[in-house]
Amino acid sequence: MSTVTHSAAPPAAAQPQNSHHRRRRWLILAVIAIAQLMVVLDATIVNIALPSAQKDLGFSSDSRQWVVTAYSLAFGALLLLGGRIADLIGRKTTLLIGLTGFAAASALAGAATNFEVLVTGRALQGVFGALLAPTALALLTTTFTDAKERAKAFGIYGAVAGAGGGIGLLLGGVLTEHLDWRWCLYVNLVFAAVALVGAAILLPRHRRDRNVKIDIPGTVTVTAGLFALVYGFANAESHSWSAPLTWGCLALGAILITLFVWLQQRVAHPLLPMRILADRNRAASLIAMFISAAGMFGVNLFLTYYLQGVLGYSPVETGLAFLPMIGALIVISQISSNILVRFVGPKVIVPTGMLLAACGLLWLTTLDATTSYVGHILPPLLVFGAGLGLIMAQSMSQATAGIAAADSGVGSATVNTMQQVGGSIGTALLSSLAASAASSYLVGKDVTSQAVQIQATLESYSTAYWWSASFFAIGMVICGLLYRRGVTRSDPDAAPVVHM
Repeated sequence: MSTVTHSAAPPAAAQPQNSHHRRRRWLILAVIAIAQLMVVLDATIVNIALPSAQKDLGFSSDSRQWVVTAYSLAFGALLLLGGRIADLIGRKTTLLIGLTGFAAASALAGAATNFEVLVTGRALQGVFGALLAPTALALLTTTFTDAKERAKAFGIYGAVAGAGGGIGLLLGGVLTEHLDWRWCLYVNLVFAAVALVGAAILLPRHRRDRNVKIDIPGTVTVTAGLFALVYGFANAESHSWSAPLTWGCLALGAILITLFVWLQQRVAHPLLPMRILADRNRAASLIAMFISAAGMFGVNLFLTYYLQGVLGYSPVETGLAFLPMIGALIVISQISSNILVRFVGPKVIVPTGMLLAACGLLWLTTLDATTSYVGHILPPLLVFGAGLGLIMAQSMSQATAGIAAADSGVGSATVNTMQQVGGSIGTALLSSLAASAASSYLVGKDVTSQAVQIQATLESYSTAYWWSASFFAIGMVICGLLYRRGVTRSDPDAAPVVHM
């Protein structure tokens, strides 16, 4: 038996080990889960409200995408900086600032009287979300150091992160249909208020680490690089891949990210220490988060269009249709974290999840205009949800395990960055491929025929599912090769990553 410890134990002072804190750690998890849920569901909750918001504020369909893109641009570009700020000024302070700012931005967007104010509010949501997401995950990492409890906590957190998009669709449908589209934004005030009170009472103060410095060159290059990448993919979705602005932004983003990596190996206080990426299990987990976020849109986005546009579901019915998938994700996530992880390691669990997700997506390619929910939609959704349940909790746990306390914020931000950039790429790429498939199908056919138009739409969705399945298939191979063999265990006191 060989034992490898991948990082030194964080200093005892950095770990919340006092008995009073340990007694309330599960309440702290509830606060963390609420903060994470608020950030994740805001990526989808507004989608269902967009048609109503467009009608109310009178903006064009071409402008509509920016209500979504403004959030993802600010969020994706600032995540690494947000994680380092949490390390610099303290996780409790950062969480409180993030919750307050997110609530204020939501109120601004909800009260918008024109398109410009709505987009500004959404961008500010992204800014404060970039503080919230990595801080929440860092708090989870430093709060739960016992091996068994850490598994349970990450199972719950992974379920929230994975199910947040579906919950957003359901909640957005209910609020839009029964209240008003603005409540899709105002609802964050309720979440933020509960989390703020809980954080203020429950979280211990985290003394700033005076060794942590802000890497200005790294911050500028990675923020500009991620902004350019996300903007480039968003522009491809609304215009084309051949548009100069699209490939220009993508090229600039690639150059700046390369420069950022080069700088991180040469500055005294790097924004993203390369040692964080050196562990094989962590690298595999980050790739898994990227691929699963990209492929997930094959369900969340196109199945939403299918249910409403082809089958005629209402917003509420659409949200309810996703509930079984969310349930499967939550149940399997808990089984994975609390039972399976004792017997098999991530090398088995995560690739198996990738395989199940790919199978579920391939199953969805068989849908047509007359399929029933129970007989044809529900089974693949359950398979897909089970696959995500195996991927999410394990990947998040492995991606943050063994990171020193001083790096926990930026380490967690790296996980969130991979998710956000993966999701942005998935949205743009799948939307472009779907549109091309629909156009190709219509060549030489009667475009005035409703039946032809419906079939073209189905072809576009099927194409998106095929490509999403291919993302997960690639992820299965990569993760199967990268993850180390064996069960991963944690020291109950220091929580380094130990492989047996």
